[in-house]
Amino acid sequence: MGGSSYWVLVSRRSAGQSVRVSLTERHRAILEFERTWWTLDGDKDLMIRRRFACAPDAYYDELNQVLQDPDSLTVDPLVVRRLLRFRDRKRRTRLESSGTEASGGSRR
Repeated sequence: MGGSSYWVLVSRRSAGQSVRVSLTERHRAILEFERTWWTLDGDKDLMIRRRFACAPDAYYDELNQVLQDPDSLTVDPLVVRRLLRFRDRKRRTRLESSGTEASGGSRR
């Protein structure tokens, strides 16, 4: 199965029941890119456009979907945990800054 783009576990369950699908080759490539992009020369957004043929916003949406998939932790736990921490820090910063704007000044 060397060239397949994804793996699927097939089940003989009745219709309507979910079947587990692991990460696609594209999702694995996204994790690989996140592991190594900083070692490459060039602008990250431009590299995303060239490698994944999509806009950076679409790439980051897809990356967030990959991070939500439990299978991503088995593929690359260090990268996934680092990206989750980074995403959580950005969210926390956004929430804290929106809280200071709503209260009319800086919080001390």
